[in-house]
Amino acid sequence: MGRHPLQWKRCFGNAILFRKGDDPMKLSPLISDGMVLQRHAKIRLGGLTAPGGPVRVTIGDVSAETVAGEDGAWSVTLDELQAGGPYEMVIAADEERVIRDVLVGDVWVLGGQSNMELPVRRTLDRLADDVHGVRLPHIRQFAVPQVYNFHGPQRDVSGGRWTAATGDDVLDFSAVGFFFARSLHERYGVPVGLIQAAVGGTPVEAWMREETLRQIGGYEEELDRLKDDAWVAAVQAQDARRNEEWYRSLNERDDGMNHGWHREELDDADWETRDIPGSWRGGDLDGLYGAVWFRRELELPDEFAGMEAKLMLGTIVDADDTWINGVHVGSTAYRYPPRRYTVPAGVLKAGRNTIAVRVLTTHSTGEFVPDMPYKLVVGGAEIGLAGAWRCRIGARTERLDMQTFFQYKPAGLYNGMIAPLKDVPVTGALWYQGESNAGRPAGYRELFREMVRDWRETWGIGAFPFLYVQLANFDPGDDDPASWAPIREEQRLCLSVPNTAMTVAIDVGEWNDLHPQDKKTVGERLALGARRLAYGEDVVFSGPLYSGVERLDGALRVRFDHTGSGLVARGGELGGFEVCGADGRYVSARAVIDGDGVVVSSPEVPEPVHVRYAWRNHPADANLYNREGLPASPFSSAYR
Repeated sequence: MGRHPLQWKRCFGNAILFRKGDDPMKLSPLISDGMVLQRHAKIRLGGLTAPGGPVRVTIGDVSAETVAGEDGAWSVTLDELQAGGPYEMVIAADEERVIRDVLVGDVWVLGGQSNMELPVRRTLDRLADDVHGVRLPHIRQFAVPQVYNFHGPQRDVSGGRWTAATGDDVLDFSAVGFFFARSLHERYGVPVGLIQAAVGGTPVEAWMREETLRQIGGYEEELDRLKDDAWVAAVQAQDARRNEEWYRSLNERDDGMNHGWHREELDDADWETRDIPGSWRGGDLDGLYGAVWFRRELELPDEFAGMEAKLMLGTIVDADDTWINGVHVGSTAYRYPPRRYTVPAGVLKAGRNTIAVRVLTTHSTGEFVPDMPYKLVVGGAEIGLAGAWRCRIGARTERLDMQTFFQYKPAGLYNGMIAPLKDVPVTGALWYQGESNAGRPAGYRELFREMVRDWRETWGIGAFPFLYVQLANFDPGDDDPASWAPIREEQRLCLSVPNTAMTVAIDVGEWNDLHPQDKKTVGERLALGARRLAYGEDVVFSGPLYSGVERLDGALRVRFDHTGSGLVARGGELGGFEVCGADGRYVSARAVIDGDGVVVSSPEVPEPVHVRYAWRNHPADANLYNREGLPASPFSSAYR
């Protein structure tokens, strides 16, 4: 096996850090059973032990010695470890500590928000067959505890453990990370370690250095306020009191809670009838905050009585509690997770069964999101639940104000989750984020550039590969059908940052789900970027990228890079292109592939000035690919 292309950049000034305590020896949680160390790197390990004593660290046939300082701190360097394992790492000091099942391979950091954090278990509707019976013990993940700190970089993580991609443990892996790692492991046969440092809902600013944000400007007042622990605690206490009071008051006023509307035996003949799925927007429930109850009866044959089942209720806005035959089978406190509830054995019975759902609308318009599964799966059969349900309002109340999520605040997660990783050698980073910056896209490329610089300076290993995902197709439900287009364009322009690659996901999203389940395609496309940037393969790793436009007589010719072995229109005529004249009014354009470009025109615009492609939240007609099967990125020639 050849040397890692980036090995010449491996240089570390500090050891993987320790945690101080009363025990004779203290080690970072990162130095623990199942850990993955970066091959071809200077691995500096450290800890605390008895002051002044000798310390010897051995892994395989490599060892290093030192003497602990007066404060008990020690560090050693293990150089140029080759891929392989499992090994035992023996740390001999005043006591002996054995770290078992250690692998040496390639380590990647996973950063971003919920689409990076999303676990494999949330993708099983689509990818269950891909992970069933998985046993890949040489793929490991360490989930960094979600900790923020506004006073400065932490020296170490606060907990965590390494887990292998085997059995049920794989269900807790980052889905993007797992499929990325599996692709690389299958190709190179090298252990892969994933350090997951992602938190749902976070903007890019949360993952940046305070010093950088102050240099950019505009964050000073907030950064200063966040250092006031008393103020932070007061806000959190106020939020907790407000939430507690809102739910207490709602529960007291909810007729459904007071009169047991979840019960199996209940006369609901005078309830209204409503179709599920569907939104409350535009109807008599629009603008209602509080509790609305839904009930549905279904008949089951004798053979299903007593069997365990799965209840699938799509996605519900905002929250729900759900019962079957009076037995509580599940609840979800916010809008995004798909409702997949296990019905325990013994709950279902032959004949009539009753489902009751209490929907809480806290700050959004209520909805059973369409185009999702609504069914009961039992005994190999699927019983559809879409259609008419009984409905009744339990209580109306005022809108619940949003709480303050301090994990979203500037610099906090960099200090708490990224800075503690600085002494862990890595191959590179994966990044899936941008949804939380979509409402204010201007300047995202500058923030991203500075964040990448922060991370690279933190690790001190040069311009390591930074692979990121452009936002997938999705309809956020606002009034602007192209509200996400500018953030995608900002992300495309982030390619000006050296040694980066962008995975386009405009064809693998779901219009009605912020968290699309096809993380396999995303992970495998990211792996193509890694094969090019980290492993030096001459591989087509990107779909077509806009590189310029030239005027023709009554048309525009768009040029593309990364055309691979040629441009193709998948599934029919080429679509998704629009042109505008000097008035800036865009209309659909006829598009024809012309070598490494596309010629676009419209009889409505005799002198086109600009062209754009896939400039929609959910551009269903975007079908430009290269022959290698990678989609073209959305773009606008007018965007600056």
